[in-house]
Amino acid sequence: MSSFCFLLVDDEQEFVETVALRLRQRGFEAACAFSGTEALNWLGKNDTVDVVVLDIGMPDPDGMKVIEILKEKYPLVEVIMLTGQATIQSAIEAMKLGAFAYLMKPCKLNDLLSKAEEAAARKKEREAKILDARMKPYISKRERDELISHILESKE
Repeated sequence: MSSFCFLLVDDEQEFVETVALRLRQRGFEAACAFSGTEALNWLGKNDTVDVVVLDIGMPDPDGMKVIEILKEKYPLVEVIMLTGQATIQSAIEAMKLGAFAYLMKPCKLNDLLSKAEEAAARKKEREAKILDARMKPYISKRERDELISHILESKE
Protein backbone atom coordinates (compact mmCIF):
# COMPACT_ATOMS: atom_id res chain seq x y z
CA MET A 1 0.00 0.00 0.00
CA SER A 2 1.15 3.54 -0.63
CA SER A 3 2.15 5.80 2.23
CA PHE A 4 -0.48 7.43 4.37
CA CYS A 5 -0.62 9.89 7.24
CA PHE A 6 -0.85 9.10 10.95
CA LEU A 7 -1.81 11.27 13.89
CA LEU A 8 -0.48 9.77 17.10
CA VAL A 9 -2.31 10.87 20.25
CA ASP A 10 -1.07 10.01 23.73
CA ASP A 11 -0.14 11.99 26.82
CA GLU A 12 3.10 9.98 27.07
CA GLN A 13 5.24 12.31 24.96
CA GLU A 14 8.30 10.05 24.74
CA PHE A 15 6.16 7.13 23.51
CA VAL A 16 4.46 9.24 20.83
CA GLU A 17 7.71 10.75 19.58
CA THR A 18 9.43 7.35 19.44
CA VAL A 19 6.60 5.75 17.47
CA ALA A 20 6.44 8.79 15.15
CA LEU A 21 10.18 8.55 14.47
CA ARG A 22 9.94 4.84 13.67
CA LEU A 23 6.99 5.44 11.32
CA ARG A 24 8.81 8.28 9.55
CA GLN A 25 11.84 6.03 9.10
CA ARG A 26 9.53 3.67 7.21
CA GLY A 27 8.29 6.45 4.94
CA PHE A 28 5.04 7.40 6.65
CA GLU A 29 3.89 10.86 7.65
CA ALA A 30 3.31 11.00 11.40
CA ALA A 31 2.08 13.98 13.39
CA CYS A 32 1.99 14.02 17.18
CA ALA A 33 -0.53 15.32 19.68
CA PHE A 34 -0.18 14.99 23.44
CA SER A 35 -3.82 15.48 24.44
CA GLY A 36 -7.24 14.88 23.00
CA THR A 37 -7.87 18.60 22.70
CA GLU A 38 -4.61 19.08 20.80
CA ALA A 39 -5.51 16.21 18.46
CA LEU A 40 -8.97 17.61 17.68
CA ASN A 41 -7.48 21.07 17.05
CA TRP A 42 -4.85 19.53 14.75
CA LEU A 43 -7.50 17.64 12.78
CA GLY A 44 -9.49 20.85 12.40
CA LYS A 45 -6.53 22.44 10.62
CA ASN A 46 -5.25 19.44 8.63
CA ASP A 47 -7.22 17.19 6.31
CA THR A 48 -4.36 14.84 5.47
CA VAL A 49 -4.79 12.33 8.32
CA ASP A 50 -5.84 8.82 7.36
CA VAL A 51 -5.33 6.98 10.65
CA VAL A 52 -5.40 8.25 14.24
CA VAL A 53 -3.66 6.11 16.83
CA LEU A 54 -5.38 7.13 20.05
CA ASP A 55 -4.60 6.27 23.66
CA ILE A 56 -7.65 5.54 25.79
CA GLY A 57 -6.14 6.50 29.14
CA MET A 58 -5.45 10.20 28.75
CA PRO A 59 -6.56 12.95 31.12
CA ASP A 60 -9.63 14.96 30.21
CA PRO A 61 -10.80 14.34 27.60
CA ASP A 62 -10.02 10.65 27.62
CA GLY A 63 -9.67 8.62 24.44
CA MET A 64 -13.30 7.48 24.48
CA LYS A 65 -14.56 11.06 24.47
CA VAL A 66 -12.04 12.00 21.78
CA ILE A 67 -13.10 9.17 19.44
CA GLU A 68 -16.74 10.13 19.95
CA ILE A 69 -16.04 13.73 18.87
CA LEU A 70 -13.60 12.69 16.15
CA LYS A 71 -16.00 10.26 14.45
CA GLU A 72 -18.75 12.88 14.58
CA LYS A 73 -16.61 15.58 12.93
CA TYR A 74 -14.32 13.45 10.75
CA PRO A 75 -16.19 10.19 10.03
CA LEU A 76 -13.79 8.98 7.34
CA VAL A 77 -10.70 9.14 9.55
CA GLU A 78 -9.97 5.69 10.94
CA VAL A 79 -9.03 5.24 14.59
CA ILE A 80 -6.87 2.60 16.22
CA MET A 81 -7.27 2.64 19.99
CA LEU A 82 -4.28 1.84 22.20
CA THR A 83 -4.39 1.04 25.88
CA GLY A 84 -2.10 -0.22 28.56
CA GLN A 85 -5.05 -1.50 30.60
CA ALA A 86 -7.42 -3.33 28.29
CA THR A 87 -10.82 -4.46 29.42
CA ILE A 88 -13.53 -6.18 27.45
CA GLN A 89 -15.86 -3.29 28.34
CA SER A 90 -13.50 -0.64 26.93
CA ALA A 91 -12.88 -2.70 23.79
CA ILE A 92 -16.62 -3.04 23.16
CA GLU A 93 -17.21 0.65 23.83
CA ALA A 94 -14.35 1.70 21.51
CA MET A 95 -15.66 -0.47 18.69
CA LYS A 96 -19.21 0.86 19.16
CA LEU A 97 -17.83 4.40 18.92
CA GLY A 98 -16.24 3.57 15.57
CA ALA A 99 -12.71 2.37 16.33
CA PHE A 100 -11.20 0.30 13.54
CA ALA A 101 -9.03 -1.69 15.95
CA TYR A 102 -8.11 -1.97 19.61
CA LEU A 103 -4.53 -2.82 20.56
CA MET A 104 -2.65 -3.33 23.83
CA LYS A 105 0.40 -1.21 24.66
CA PRO A 106 3.14 -1.91 24.07
CA CYS A 107 2.37 -3.37 20.67
CA LYS A 108 4.80 -4.39 17.98
CA LEU A 109 5.24 -1.77 15.28
CA ASN A 110 4.49 -4.36 12.58
CA ASP A 111 1.16 -5.18 14.29
CA LEU A 112 0.26 -1.50 14.40
CA LEU A 113 1.27 -1.04 10.76
CA SER A 114 -0.75 -4.05 9.67
CA LYS A 115 -3.91 -2.65 11.30
CA ALA A 116 -3.13 0.86 10.04
CA GLU A 117 -2.75 -0.37 6.45
CA GLU A 118 -6.13 -2.10 6.67
CA ALA A 119 -7.66 1.05 8.17
CA ALA A 120 -6.16 3.35 5.53
CA ALA A 121 -7.36 1.01 2.78
CA ARG A 122 -10.88 1.13 4.21
CA LYS A 123 -10.75 4.92 4.36
CA LYS A 124 -9.67 5.15 0.73
CA GLU A 125 -12.36 2.68 -0.34
CA ARG A 126 -15.05 4.65 1.49
CA GLU A 127 -13.80 7.92 -0.04
CA ALA A 128 -14.08 6.35 -3.50
CA LYS A 129 -17.62 5.14 -2.80
CA ILE A 130 -18.65 8.61 -1.61
CA LEU A 131 -17.13 10.22 -4.70
CA ASP A 132 -19.02 7.72 -6.85
CA ALA A 133 -22.26 8.53 -5.01
CA ARG A 134 -21.71 12.26 -5.55
CA MET A 135 -21.16 11.70 -9.27
CA LYS A 136 -24.43 9.81 -9.87
CA PRO A 137 -26.56 12.16 -11.97
CA TYR A 138 -29.74 10.11 -11.80
CA ILE A 139 -30.47 10.16 -8.05
CA SER A 140 -32.02 12.89 -5.93
CA LYS A 141 -30.11 14.86 -3.30
CA ARG A 142 -32.01 12.98 -0.59
CA GLU A 143 -31.07 9.61 -2.10
CA ARG A 144 -27.46 10.76 -2.48
CA ASP A 145 -27.33 11.91 1.15
CA GLU A 146 -28.83 8.59 2.31
CA LEU A 147 -26.30 6.64 0.24
CA ILE A 148 -23.39 8.65 1.68
CA SER A 149 -24.76 8.23 5.20
CA HIS A 150 -24.97 4.48 4.64
CA ILE A 151 -21.35 4.41 3.42
CA LEU A 152 -20.17 6.31 6.49
CA GLU A 153 -22.09 4.03 8.87
CA SER A 154 -20.89 0.84 7.20
CA LYS A 155 -18.25 -1.17 9.06
CA GLU A 156 -17.01 -2.72 5.78
